[in-house]
Amino acid sequence: MNTSADRIELFSYWRSSAAYRVRIGLNLKGLEHTITPVHLVRDGGQQHSAGYAALNPQELVPTLVHGERVLHQSMAILEYLDEVFLEPPLLPDDAAGRARVRALAQLVACDIHPLNNLRVLQFFDDTWNVPQAERDDWICHWMRVGFDAMERLLVESVDTGRFCHGDSPTLADCCLVPQLFNARRFHVDLAPYPTLVRIEEACAALPAFEAARPENQVDWVA
Repeated sequence: MNTSADRIELFSYWRSSAAYRVRIGLNLKGLEHTITPVHLVRDGGQQHSAGYAALNPQELVPTLVHGERVLHQSMAILEYLDEVFLEPPLLPDDAAGRARVRALAQLVACDIHPLNNLRVLQFFDDTWNVPQAERDDWICHWMRVGFDAMERLLVESVDTGRFCHGDSPTLADCCLVPQLFNARRFHVDLAPYPTLVRIEEACAALPAFEAARPENQVDWVA
């Protein structure tokens, strides 16, 4: 199968940071694709419908369909895209650089995001009846813990450039920008993180990041 010529369809939700990462990656690669919205709240969560659950048994977004292949998990999807569509690369050429970029990306995707994603917050609300103020404290605490570490890692490394690693966007930037969007949603003070904000501004100047923004999605709701 000529995978480079196959259709690409992304099942996405405008406010999902995991889907946001993949939108950035697709745009950076310059890949034509269609977006199929999956509203995570409407109708009890469209991700729980029988049709979508058959496509993604985790009932999460994103899901990427490339030809006959169905791919899950944003980080796996991004690395798949990087291996199938080589230019521009989302990972450095050297092993040490790839390890650094993956570590920065996973700091967000594995340590910050899972603690404050939608299904966790819904469990707090629906099962434990956690008050809004306490829930928000939880969200902001874990974002700050992660941002504290990421800011230090970026400041202390000579490999940090205009972006998280050097002067081209990588997998780490695909993860950082959506998490900062989430931080602003929950009113996290970003003043202590000037390096994160500086890198975000460099990303925002690129059309690939601009097109991936939540407010530029077909299912965006003000």
